Amino acid sequence: MTEKKYQTLPSPCWLLEEKKLIHNLEILRTIKEKSGAKVLLALKGYALWKSFDTIRPYLDGCCASGLYEAKLASEEFGKEVHTYSPAYKAEEIDEIASVSHHMVFNSPQQFKRFAPQARQCNPTLSIGLRVNPEYSASPKEIYNPCGLYSRLGTTLENFDETILPDLDGLHFHALCEQGSDALEAVLARFEEKFAPYIAKMKWINFGGGHHITRKGYDLKKLIGLIQNFKAKYGVDVYLEPGEAVGWETGVLVATVLDIVHNDIDIAILDTSAEAHMPDTIIMPYRAEVRGAGEAGEKPYTYRLGGNTCLAGDIMGDYSFDKPLQIGDKIIFEDQMHYTMVKATTFNGIKLPSIAVEKNDGEIEILREFGYEDFKDRLS
Repeated sequence: MTEKKYQTLPSPCWLLEEKKLIHNLEILRTIKEKSGAKVLLALKGYALWKSFDTIRPYLDGCCASGLYEAKLASEEFGKEVHTYSPAYKAEEIDEIASVSHHMVFNSPQQFKRFAPQARQCNPTLSIGLRVNPEYSASPKEIYNPCGLYSRLGTTLENFDETILPDLDGLHFHALCEQGSDALEAVLARFEEKFAPYIAKMKWINFGGGHHITRKGYDLKKLIGLIQNFKAKYGVDVYLEPGEAVGWETGVLVATVLDIVHNDIDIAILDTSAEAHMPDTIIMPYRAEVRGAGEAGEKPYTYRLGGNTCLAGDIMGDYSFDKPLQIGDKIIFEDQMHYTMVKATTFNGIKLPSIAVEKNDGEIEILREFGYEDFKDRLS
């Protein structure tokens, strides 16, 4: 895409590149076809529903984390809906059950409390339990669902065998941006702890965190792990990638509003790490900027800062071949996953617009946000 096209976008703006999305989807379809697994889109990571027409032919459905995501999957994706929540509210059970194909409970207590009601509401509903294999190689503890004192999933010690007659499947989630070697280690621990129950199930859900579309991922090993597991236990296997769907499929385009100096040069942008790229602060990680290097690597170094009052609203220090000017575009790479699903209007900052670059190069503005979007969510 030429620089001129970037100039025509509203700023800030997320830009999805359809060709790159399809590239990821074709990899996921290969996994499906060769392994026999079913693959779901995890809406917690990527929920740009106006791209569902592109995604739908490749995947089997969506996994949801509660009522609103389940409704979105049912209304806009229209295939399988798998819903899991750390804890369900009684008043939402009927509606979740009515739009879901699988419903996964986090604890035996919630299972006993709500599973009969859910199945009465939807007799075809398949019901599962999330378990905690108590092992993960997650690179960051904040994203470790199997860490010490985790509330996510039932440990073997707390498993209640009285629910087995009504239990269709087990779900585990122990990965975070990891490869098939990490999955292999998790599977070994999962089988070590829960083998007596696995063969009694109709399905096992391997959760998300599989970095399938990342360069260097061992696809052959993943396929073999799934094939061997299915053959050993005679169960269906599900994967729930979110980040792997949106991985490197688009950018966040921002504009330099001002340049100030306080021992270092600081470029203030019309976007925000806190509001629009929160994982750069939470995880944290350094977002790549197109054409930029590490501080000092190129002749002109700037700290890129957001346009909010939070002192720590900083993207990082980057260097450029030429001095930045007010009005220049700054392009943050790989900003489709875990960005718009987490974005806020903190400090009254405007949400980025959403656009898509089609296969033919045409750009469509899908959504622009304004004052009413800020106002209406507050009262």
